Amino acid sequence: MANESTVARKAFGDFAPALADYTDKVLFGDVWARPELSPRDRSLITVASLVALYRTNELPFHIGKALDNGVSRDELVELITHLAFYSGWPTANTALPIARRVFESRDA
Repeated sequence: MANESTVARKAFGDFAPALADYTDKVLFGDVWARPELSPRDRSLITVASLVALYRTNELPFHIGKALDNGVSRDELVELITHLAFYSGWPTANTALPIARRVFESRDA
């Protein structure tokens, strides 16, 4: 896997190769592959957590991954709307334009 070009390796593998390796092997290789939750469910949980915690840097990637894992655009918008009442209006207001940009980039 060291020679494969993954998202982590492209993003920061040159600067933090060990973190890229952990991201590939542990996070996406082990944690995301556990059979107790589907990739779709993991994506919903991850996007909800990122929105609630105001983690905007990782949000575009995980919204795209959620779409790839079968979460619909309507479900993602509803997730963000729902979280406005639990994580706060600012987190939802920040997440919506990010989701819109991800959706638009996929339409281009």
